[in-house]
Amino acid sequence: MEHFEVNYDGLVGPTHNYAGLSFGNVASLANAKASSSPKDAALQGLRKMKALHDMGMKQGVLAPQERPDTHALRRLGFTGTDAEVLYKAASEAPAIFQAVCSASSMWTANAATVSPSADTANGKVHFTPANLTNKYHRSLEPETSGRILQAMFENARYFEHHKHLPDNEHFGDEGAANHTRLCNEYGHAGVELFVYGRHAFDSSKPAPKRYPARQTLEASQAIARLHGLSEDNTVFMQQNPDVIDQGVFHNDVIAVGNQNVLFYHEQAFADTDTKLAEIQKKFGNEGELHFIKVATDDVSVEDAVSTYLFNTQLITPPNGEMTIIAPTECEENPRVKRYLDGLVSQGGPIKHVKFFDVKQSMRNGGGPACLRLRVAMNDEEISAANQNCLMSDALFDRLNQWVNKHYRDELAVDDLKDPALLEESRAALDELTQILKLGSVYAFQRD
Repeated sequence: MEHFEVNYDGLVGPTHNYAGLSFGNVASLANAKASSSPKDAALQGLRKMKALHDMGMKQGVLAPQERPDTHALRRLGFTGTDAEVLYKAASEAPAIFQAVCSASSMWTANAATVSPSADTANGKVHFTPANLTNKYHRSLEPETSGRILQAMFENARYFEHHKHLPDNEHFGDEGAANHTRLCNEYGHAGVELFVYGRHAFDSSKPAPKRYPARQTLEASQAIARLHGLSEDNTVFMQQNPDVIDQGVFHNDVIAVGNQNVLFYHEQAFADTDTKLAEIQKKFGNEGELHFIKVATDDVSVEDAVSTYLFNTQLITPPNGEMTIIAPTECEENPRVKRYLDGLVSQGGPIKHVKFFDVKQSMRNGGGPACLRLRVAMNDEEISAANQNCLMSDALFDRLNQWVNKHYRDELAVDDLKDPALLEESRAALDELTQILKLGSVYAFQRD
């Protein structure tokens, strides 16, 4: 039996915009209110998916959310036709209106936490959608994310789906952005690392002071229980509170792991040495484990955040040569580029760096790693998954045609209240669910 890590990238939605909603995300705030290009953003994402597919990686597609979310506005008391609801909300509560137009579901690293069958007690792949309670605009996502994931991984013999954790800040869960997995091979039992920002039930523990810690220890522990993980294959690590206050809102902005490599900044974690020793002990001695620490003298936290050096994808193509998939911002920063050149030339486990233009995502506060959800599966499980969501030459061409048909070249924040945009978006998503064979996953399809 063969085993693979499948990257499911989020399709950028037709209402991709820069509203600057995410306090604590420096890039998001810096580009607030700028005009966006939904078409460019979607095509950039598709090119990255196709490039990984062409490298021999298993690559999938995850559908976006419906935005603007008129159902959320109706829950808040706005009434009338959809056009009237949009107008009233935009006029009377512009901040709320911008929140229900959020484009942030494109970052599917936040969609869910996934544990492969090799790690779980019942031998199934487990999915728990993230509740994303720290931000109202993201808390709208879990129900639809769960329906999409169930339509993609429907076979109950192989896949188990859990409801998102309680919608309360004590169980704040941001999904795979704060979770990674180390293993010798994707099909072997591994060590799952849950990185949290604070203790929800113990205010005496260290916590950031400037920006919120979005993941709690208690949420991470609950997911480990739901997924049937054992103490022997889980490690709970606290993110350094000081680094959160420097704009590192998720762990995947300061660390990334793949197979037997953990690539991290020296300021990433609290109690680093103790926790790395625990990882090493639980990983065992079957294969060599590499901890690659990036010193502050080589790359500052500011440079790491502005270039998203750690919000890169760390992948193992079929040739076995581990590769970093980095945004072009890493290439354009001389200090980060110098570090990466040295990293691949020193003969370690990371052999290559490939740069991709994902500027439409970067300007909204997410790099290549934010755009994908990793699902480790064996060939039987892949065969049991929805085949229409797996990248191919034909699907790439079809989705490019779909984007060019439905997406606008430019979108200003003021355009979001245009009722025509809502209709355009729904027409696009309705067609997409037919392309990907998802069924009725959106609220407007289920009314």
